[in-house]
Amino acid sequence: MIISHKYKFIFIKTVKTAGTSIEVFLSKICDENDVVTPVEPEEKGHMPRNYKGVWNPMREITSQDHRGYKRTIKEFLSQRRFYNHIPARVLRHRVPHEIWNGYYKFCVERNPWDKSISHFNMVRKRKDEAMTFSDYLSNEKLCHNWPLYTDLDDKILVDRIVPFESLNEGLGEVFEKLSVPYSGKLKETAKSNYRTDVAPYQEFFNYDQRLIIEKAFEKEISHNGYDFLGG
Repeated sequence: MIISHKYKFIFIKTVKTAGTSIEVFLSKICDENDVVTPVEPEEKGHMPRNYKGVWNPMREITSQDHRGYKRTIKEFLSQRRFYNHIPARVLRHRVPHEIWNGYYKFCVERNPWDKSISHFNMVRKRKDEAMTFSDYLSNEKLCHNWPLYTDLDDKILVDRIVPFESLNEGLGEVFEKLSVPYSGKLKETAKSNYRTDVAPYQEFFNYDQRLIIEKAFEKEISHNGYDFLGG
């Protein structure tokens, strides 16, 4: 997650959508007073800063979309104000109203079938090389980004959802709006070594597995217009 006071934007980081690559790029052009949260494992060129601190936890605790006061208090006591995949609905209670309402907020989203294959390869590489895709679908937490950029009433909390499938074009439009210098192509390739099989994602799914993703990601599919064939 990045808050740039220099360019007046908030980047909500989603999962398996080139988020770390985008952060590596942005962290290089952000000012020393901007907020850049750490990533794990660390990435060369990524420069976290200003992510710890205190805030008024009562706004968060008393809001209708809080996650439980114990978690908020724990993070408050440890000064864990900002972190990697902080949901937008939490972040908005940890920054001043004028920043949340005045800064341009964006994130990236990805076709859930393609995203699930990428996430499966990452989980398998990190946890269990013997894991099958069926194991992943049965036992692992799936790669949901919807809760990261919506509230509990499914209201979109960002100004722009950039499609991963047209990432460079989408980022180009966002960065032009924000006057962020950008060559037109994201050259950073963080965390790109998990998947070695580059066959079309459709080849990984049988019919039942396809339907599991369709049901699990119903909201993302409906709002963003995704379909299994590649939309």
